[in-house]
Amino acid sequence: MAVNFNKDNTFGAAFAGFAASSLCLGVLCMQSYSYFKRYPLDKTLYKLLVAGVLLLELADQALISHAVYTYTVSNWGVLTILLKPPVWSLVLQITLGVATGTIVKVNFAMRVWRFSKQNIYVTACILLLVFGEVGVACVYTVRGFRLKSLQDLGSMKTIGSLSLGLGVATDVVIAVSLCYFLRSLRTGHRQDDSMVNALIVYALSTGGITAAISLTTLILYNFMPNNFIFMAFYFVLSKVYANSFLAALNTRRVSRGRGTEDAQTTTVPTFLMVGKVTQRTVHLDPEYAGESPISPSKTSENKSPVSPSTSGHHYAEAW
Repeated sequence: MAVNFNKDNTFGAAFAGFAASSLCLGVLCMQSYSYFKRYPLDKTLYKLLVAGVLLLELADQALISHAVYTYTVSNWGVLTILLKPPVWSLVLQITLGVATGTIVKVNFAMRVWRFSKQNIYVTACILLLVFGEVGVACVYTVRGFRLKSLQDLGSMKTIGSLSLGLGVATDVVIAVSLCYFLRSLRTGHRQDDSMVNALIVYALSTGGITAAISLTTLILYNFMPNNFIFMAFYFVLSKVYANSFLAALNTRRVSRGRGTEDAQTTTVPTFLMVGKVTQRTVHLDPEYAGESPISPSKTSENKSPVSPSTSGHHYAEAW
């Protein structure tokens, strides 16, 4: 059987994807270090999520490295390797990438839940898309292990396209939902509106980048399934998701004007849904520290209408 081979769009593309993925992993490691240094008082759940995402991406990069090494070093010059089943690490890498994306998307779905005042329909729609993608990706992985030849990847275009399409749809729905519900938080107060606008820009940029990479992978997979160019983009995708998750955590200090480097306390106004302003003594990052932020001795109620400058900061805490 003849092998349709071009080293540039096969092994060359795989190596380019490996290099780009390594760069993204380096950024992720820096962000993880910054997170643990900046927010030592965060809830254990968030610390475990960060550690879990980092470990998943380290394992993902190890699988990519093994696959690239197998094709470009161990079997250098052996073109018939393309006629053999895909190396196990190349197939398993798909599952780890989807696992990272799922963690990040569920986290952003919870942000939509908070900003939408617990809108169950929008949140359920997002979660349905997320877990639908997981299910289809698992089917793709199982079928990938059954392939007789690497060149048969094109035979799974329908399943692969459905998985990638669900990923694109999820990113778009999350970005649009966040922008819509964030816009409703504008109060007309310049400082608060600038904060809301910054969160909108962040939601659009992160959702747009991940959706663009997923869409590019989808298009390349459908039009060029017999080379590795689409793999190069997929190698990077999960690390872009991971970096967006860490960036969201690390920018809390900027968006809310406070952090958790130490256990100092400060008094900040908190907007209550019942229309009152409460002064409370809090740890510098009470929402993520896991401690009760209200000090009874410091609590006082002001029955005057809510100041716009307090409401924006309250909702920014949800980020």
